[in-house]
Amino acid sequence: MGLEEAGVTGTLYGIGVGPGAPDLITIRGWRIITAAPVIAYPAPDSGDSFARSIVAGCIRKDHIEIPIVVPMRIERFPAAEIYDQACLEIAKHLDEGRDVAVLCEGDPFFYGSFMYVYQRLAHNYACEIVPGVSSIMTGAAMGGIPLAARNDVLTVIPGPLPDAEMRAHIDASDALVIMKVGRHLARIRALLEEMCLLDRAVYLERVSLPEQRTMQLAEVKDETAPYFSMISIYKGAEDWINASDVQVTSP
Repeated sequence: MGLEEAGVTGTLYGIGVGPGAPDLITIRGWRIITAAPVIAYPAPDSGDSFARSIVAGCIRKDHIEIPIVVPMRIERFPAAEIYDQACLEIAKHLDEGRDVAVLCEGDPFFYGSFMYVYQRLAHNYACEIVPGVSSIMTGAAMGGIPLAARNDVLTVIPGPLPDAEMRAHIDASDALVIMKVGRHLARIRALLEEMCLLDRAVYLERVSLPEQRTMQLAEVKDETAPYFSMISIYKGAEDWINASDVQVTSP
């Protein structure tokens, strides 16, 4: 009797692979990726998968790979059909008794692409989530910028939010991180300057990678930023290091 006939299915793993540096992956995540016969990962329609590149050192020649190719577009792309198709392929392997490790940049449940796989498959298969180091925590560590303490309210703000919504969140928070800065950099910088927060804002780009940049936002002259960039601001009562004291660091 085969595995499928016996009703034995594989386990679906959502693996957070961290912000980019391979040595920031958890030991548990690395072990599961190495052991699983099938790996799936998000990939752009041109270029290499960033998630795959992080764990390239533990991918074997006999690994079965499932790229989940989602076109990179400025406008929101209707990715539901892409995830539907990818999950059909993943489910086939699970039904045949093979474990599948789905790679996710950062953490699977923090703006993670794995959530779309989880939504479709977790109710039918055994599923385990392995948390990953988020870019927010990595940025704080690499830049030497404490995030929050005591009763500080920390808010995470997506960069595409309109100015009015972003301003309201900033006003209501003691500490904040603006993610997904990208093409919104100039607009966000102008808003923070208008709110007299430019001297408290630290710009972080590609944290943990060799090309990492950490500097005062006021010193950034670019009009746009890479997708993997963020801005950290502290407004609370603690006398943390001022943005003007932050030095450019390398991982």
